[in-house]
Amino acid sequence: MKHDGGDHLHAHDSAIAEKYGSTTLATLRKIYGKFFAAGHPDTLTLSEVLVKLNDTSLSQLRRDHDTGHLKKKISKAA
Repeated sequence: MKHDGGDHLHAHDSAIAEKYGSTTLATLRKIYGKFFAAGHPDTLTLSEVLVKLNDTSLSQLRRDHDTGHLKKKISKAA
């Protein structure tokens, strides 16, 4: 099942995009594995694919953002 893909992001996802939107998929795949945002090149940024993420990838991001771990994980992976 896919995220709705519309132009309107959920407020929660907008906060993630604002803080981490410039993070490349290559970096995020170091954290979440090679299937994160499957079908998209490593060079794209989170803001470019956020509305296209499947539920699994999106829930991983939301969980780490909510727990305050996303920033640390990205810093470590970058």
